[in-house]
Amino acid sequence: MSTQERYPTTMEVIYGLETFPKQRVPVVLALGTFDGLHLGHQTLLALAVQRAREVQGRCAVFTFDPHPRTVLTASPDGFLLTTLDERLELFATLGADLAVVVQFNDTFRYTSAETWIRELVTRTAMAEVVCGANYVFGRDRGGDAALLRRLGGEYGFQVRVADPVEVDGAPASSTRIRDALRAGRVTEASRLLGRWYALRGTVVRGDGRGRTLGYPTANLSVPSSKLIPARGIYAGYARSGAGEYPTAVSIGVRPTFGQGPLVVEAYLLQFAGDLYGMPLELHLAVRQIGADVAAVPRALAEAEELTGLGPRAWGLVGQTTVGKPETRNPKPEAW
Repeated sequence: MSTQERYPTTMEVIYGLETFPKQRVPVVLALGTFDGLHLGHQTLLALAVQRAREVQGRCAVFTFDPHPRTVLTASPDGFLLTTLDERLELFATLGADLAVVVQFNDTFRYTSAETWIRELVTRTAMAEVVCGANYVFGRDRGGDAALLRRLGGEYGFQVRVADPVEVDGAPASSTRIRDALRAGRVTEASRLLGRWYALRGTVVRGDGRGRTLGYPTANLSVPSSKLIPARGIYAGYARSGAGEYPTAVSIGVRPTFGQGPLVVEAYLLQFAGDLYGMPLELHLAVRQIGADVAAVPRALAEAEELTGLGPRAWGLVGQTTVGKPETRNPKPEAW
């Protein structure tokens, strides 16, 4: 699959607001942190893309790296619902024309809300801004949609606020998704995401315990920043260059140590081969009560019926075996 086939548009990735290229058409900005890109985020981005098309302009989406919470509070490892690479792929698939990655550091955290908007106006000359109803920004979270509207009147840009998306009577939110995953409720998280929750990494050598059970095994090295669901056995899908397979995923710790970092180990049904060193995605659909690998197909069918998601509902996150969105400026080494 080519990059053009994979993405509806070619998205430019820009590191740092100071490198934002001058545009000859109106710019519609989508503002938020967008960790997770859940159903609410997708609705917001769809509105921004729609408005950009209507004014014959370009949609630019802003995100932060690192996540603001990891700078403002002592957030533990395993906090992110999407890594930066995953987020950029989601942006591209949703139709954004540009993605601007802004470094959130101690200098930025003390920038006032009005100063930040003035900087956006100077750098992007945006025609419109799209945000969520609960969007806050600037030092001490001093800016909100009301301030944006006031500044829009001053600087000449329009503000549109996307309505939240409710699931089971409450808005979809990254907090709800984190709470569900930490409790092992991956099916609930998937309903909020509109896709299966994914763990992505490289297959590394393990201790071989899976092979003693008679099933192919893959030990996944997951970035430390990524939120790994609660310990347990999960039914899901594996995707790699070798194909796509229903999978049982074990999340736990090595019995030799008892405590320590979580280990993610996958048993790929109907697969025989060696995945060592290959990129692999695990898409978790449901937590199983037991470790019966034979029960995986039935568990997956039940999860698909409950969520309305199909067996290929890895959703917007693309395959790990194809190229990334076009990058106008490489990520700075000191980032």
